[in-house]
Amino acid sequence: MPLSADAIRHLAHARGFAAVRLASVGPTPHGEQYARWVERGSHGEMAYLARDVDKRLDPRVYMPEARTALALGVPYPSHRPPDPGGRTGLVARYAWGRDYHNLVGKALKKLIRDLRESGLRAWGGVDTAPIIERAWASAAGLGVTGKSCVQFLPGRTSWMFLAVVFVDAELEPDPPIATDHCKSCTRCLDACPTGAYRGAWDLDARRCIAYWTIEAKGLAPRELRPLFGRWSFGCDVCQEVCPHNHDPDESTHPDLAPRTPYLDLDAVLAASDEALVEQFTGTPLRRPGGDGLKRNALITLGNLGDVDGLASVERGRHHESPVVRAAAAWASGRLGLRPAWAGEDPDPGVRDELAAYDEP
Repeated sequence: MPLSADAIRHLAHARGFAAVRLASVGPTPHGEQYARWVERGSHGEMAYLARDVDKRLDPRVYMPEARTALALGVPYPSHRPPDPGGRTGLVARYAWGRDYHNLVGKALKKLIRDLRESGLRAWGGVDTAPIIERAWASAAGLGVTGKSCVQFLPGRTSWMFLAVVFVDAELEPDPPIATDHCKSCTRCLDACPTGAYRGAWDLDARRCIAYWTIEAKGLAPRELRPLFGRWSFGCDVCQEVCPHNHDPDESTHPDLAPRTPYLDLDAVLAASDEALVEQFTGTPLRRPGGDGLKRNALITLGNLGDVDGLASVERGRHHESPVVRAAAAWASGRLGLRPAWAGEDPDPGVRDELAAYDEP
């Protein structure tokens, strides 16, 4: 006998998913907007977002027998620990603890195994499969997608990981949230430090702090760097200003507890790349690699304006990565030290960066 919707909810709750909602499967809701977003190149260097677009637009391309989508939510901490000040950078909340791809992904694999052992066919993912999770969450009534392109539960929280599983059972769907909960509010759009929004529900990743500090391999355009402020890994501004985050669901999972809400910038630049990767293995902070973390730290040091950080900036000058060296040149100039090594670097990109601060 096939599992009931209540039995499936029970299995999902037992695997640690705080929220479980159901939607009937068809073409992905509003999938055409995603296709246009990719066509415009708004995903930047994130080539994986442009792969398997056909599966993202209709999960039945990959799983023809899919009939019901299970939208799943796991809250994560939102209350930032006290600011230590000094030469430290801000880390986005989702990255404070263990990597959600591992934590939520393992729970999802166990749930899929449970479903299959119960006689269902099941397929899903958490941020790595070709699935537009927010679209299915909205269809199932697991919150709504705000103008910021972030999913939120009205009046409660946006600090939540999403996962989706498709099953071959026809189950009674949950109703979506029909009311427009953003209304005339544009706080997220107005507060974005880099102006990454073309408009409501239209984010250009190529101007997003999270993109440049996590996904991109190069150095952000010079005009954007001062706008990063203290953000050294990701950015939460659009969620911090959202009026629906006044009463967030706090995670109690020990692996999501705040371990690294701030980065010690001097320590990042003093460590080897290998040591940084080892230190942050199992967390989202590992993603940009040691060179990416040092690039980010140098941009933050330049923005802090603390001349006592010049010793750390100087360490970046000798890094093997031209991106790190270019970031060091920029930070030196921001701290008022005109680099004297403009003609010494073999990389033309670094020399260009140096030249911007090598004029009397």
